[in-house]
Amino acid sequence: MTLSALIRLAFVVFVAVSLVVIGDVAGKLLSARGVEPIMVAWTRLVIGVVVVLPFSGLKLSELNSLRDWRVLLRAACITNAIFCIQMALLHEPVANVFGALFIAPLISFILSMVFLGEQPSRMRAVLLGLGFVGVLLVVKPGFGASFGMVYGVIAGISYGCYLMLTRVTSPLYRPRLLLMTQLIVGSIAVTPLGMQAALPDMTPYMVLLILISALASAGGNLLLAVANRNAEASLIAPLVYTQLITATVLGVVVFDDWPDLYSFAGLSLIALSGLASLRNHHKTQAQRDTA
Repeated sequence: MTLSALIRLAFVVFVAVSLVVIGDVAGKLLSARGVEPIMVAWTRLVIGVVVVLPFSGLKLSELNSLRDWRVLLRAACITNAIFCIQMALLHEPVANVFGALFIAPLISFILSMVFLGEQPSRMRAVLLGLGFVGVLLVVKPGFGASFGMVYGVIAGISYGCYLMLTRVTSPLYRPRLLLMTQLIVGSIAVTPLGMQAALPDMTPYMVLLILISALASAGGNLLLAVANRNAEASLIAPLVYTQLITATVLGVVVFDDWPDLYSFAGLSLIALSGLASLRNHHKTQAQRDTA
């Protein structure tokens, strides 16, 4: 992969994970207005189906993909992650929740080695660890200790499994089909609980937040599926750390949650990890090409 291709990949992943953060921030704003987390998750999935279906190019024969246990498990993982993130956001600032969520790249990294046989270099493993240290600096005391952080960690584990399964299924199914399967399966699974949730009086602003939550999440996951068709999970994993940068910025702008000195140090490590991972991958690829 050339340096320009790596830069494009980094940009796509950054946009993808930023859209996911935007969707979750909209969900937190909805929860602050009395909308239950399960309702946020349900509306996100159902609206996603309605909006994406006309553009998905879905054929009836492609519904056979729902017989693939990997597709079903992938959909279950992202559905659980969406719900747990919304539960965590009820109790914790945005940056802290996404700090807990960032156990996901490490989970994806390990699972890709164990089940996919990927063998990333030692340097890439070190850089991933550096990014994770940056995450710990951001979330610091209370990581995994509070009620909200427990949900955050569960969401991170689910999301890590989702990233690995996306890598598995991306070569087999086109990105828009994978997006549709996770929306369809998630909608069916959550509908019984969503219909029982109490819905407060809706305002135009809340309707707008629901649409942002659904469309941003769907767009982000579609871009991630596209990225996973072109790169190893162990390369994408460090890039996913850039999600925390967006989460911190939105935390400041939307909720006035300012990071302290340790958080800034952590963000610097995360950025360094991602950039160094790209540089290391380009250098290794160049050596292979000249060998």
